[in-house]
Amino acid sequence: MARPRNRFVCQSCGEHFARWEGQCRVCGSWNSLVETVVRASDGRRSTPGAPAHRPEPASLLSIGSADLPRRPAGITELDRVLGGGLVPGSIVLLGGEPGVGKSTLLLQAAAGIADGGGSVLYATGEESAAQVRLRASRLGLLERSAGERVSVVAESDVGRIVELGASARPDLLVVDSIQTATVDDVDGAAGSVGQVRESALRLMELAKGQGLPVVLVGHVTKDGTIAGPRTLEHLVDAVLSLEGERYAALRLLRATKNRFGSTEEIGVFEMRELGLSEVLDPGRAFLVELDEPAPGSVVAPTLEGSRPLLVEVQALVSPSGYGTPARRASGMDPTRLALLVAVLGRRAGLPIASHDVYANLAGGLSLAEPGLDLPLALALASSLRDRPVIRGTVAIGEVGLLGELRSVTGIERRLAEAARLGFRRAIVPHDARRALGPTPGIEVHQAASLRAAIELALGSGLGPDDTGADDRTVAISHPAMLG
Repeated sequence: MARPRNRFVCQSCGEHFARWEGQCRVCGSWNSLVETVVRASDGRRSTPGAPAHRPEPASLLSIGSADLPRRPAGITELDRVLGGGLVPGSIVLLGGEPGVGKSTLLLQAAAGIADGGGSVLYATGEESAAQVRLRASRLGLLERSAGERVSVVAESDVGRIVELGASARPDLLVVDSIQTATVDDVDGAAGSVGQVRESALRLMELAKGQGLPVVLVGHVTKDGTIAGPRTLEHLVDAVLSLEGERYAALRLLRATKNRFGSTEEIGVFEMRELGLSEVLDPGRAFLVELDEPAPGSVVAPTLEGSRPLLVEVQALVSPSGYGTPARRASGMDPTRLALLVAVLGRRAGLPIASHDVYANLAGGLSLAEPGLDLPLALALASSLRDRPVIRGTVAIGEVGLLGELRSVTGIERRLAEAARLGFRRAIVPHDARRALGPTPGIEVHQAASLRAAIELALGSGLGPDDTGADDRTVAISHPAMLG
């Protein structure tokens, strides 16, 4: 077989060059040349375990079973995000901030597969084998089947990892991390674009050829995206992200890409002394218990996939001392916060534009749901008036530029979860009544505009001339609440 050659390929036009240049001579793009291994086309593949023949086209009905057997990881929240477990031959990329618990989660997943009778090969390029054993001991995994069924190798050479995976044929291969993996045929340093892409390609060939699930750990950049070339995320079958404040207990696992399941499901964990523990009641995990209602605090029933979560939206409005008023948002879109400040001033008559505004989602959660508009607007109004929202009230809805309220999906499930957790009053958009059925245990107030919602939330009007003809409210009371 011909020896592979190294070429620098332009990521914009695809032109090949013998050496690196700052600018592509064909398309003129700067810093677009990436070192790439170019293999001779001889009809064969160099990865051990790869098929020796070329596949022939086949009809969909003749391909075989549509349901691939999944391998549960033994962690319910992880299996939920994956869509039921690991699919044979799949390659999964797990990213997250340093210290958030990526290696801990994968070591616990390896122990779960070992408890189910499977074997795991854990290749680490960042730690020694003794350090991995020390973590396993701290997590209490050595007394379980993981002590015998999980093999650890401190190796960063992808060729050696592929060789071990092809010979041992484990039920799971973990590579921690892809930024430390290197390929001898590429001259770049570990973590470079060429090394990361070539390493992922060879591990993908091993996964597809052997039917072996592979999990890669990926570093993240300053803006929270996974480091390396964008093609890395296109190569893998699933991209998981472990989120959470480093010094907070709660962690959130979500899928931004999943070829074998939904990308809307999330997993909720809590970091404890013995590792990541599954949260049994995630609906109330992000709520903060307060003795008395506080100004600037509103509870929002959100929906992540099929799971409703109740989140406390906090806001602080303070007079601006000098200069341009501050706008700070944590866990939500700052642009949306600025938009709501403008709508409150123009459509609800609240003089908030000249104030410093701070908004936060309690518990370190990050959400981008439009249904957070109404709770955030009510929290801002509550903080500005220094008047708490009526006790036991939740709110959900999208706010338009005209101050109108729009419904969101899953209203019934959201309100049912709020009623289960003890909330007895809800403020929803007026047009939600078309999709809203009976909701026992909670009194539902429907508002057509932001002005009307603020009146319902704070318990009094904004002024004698503040409400217009279209600001109608409808209250739906249930017999259970009137008794």
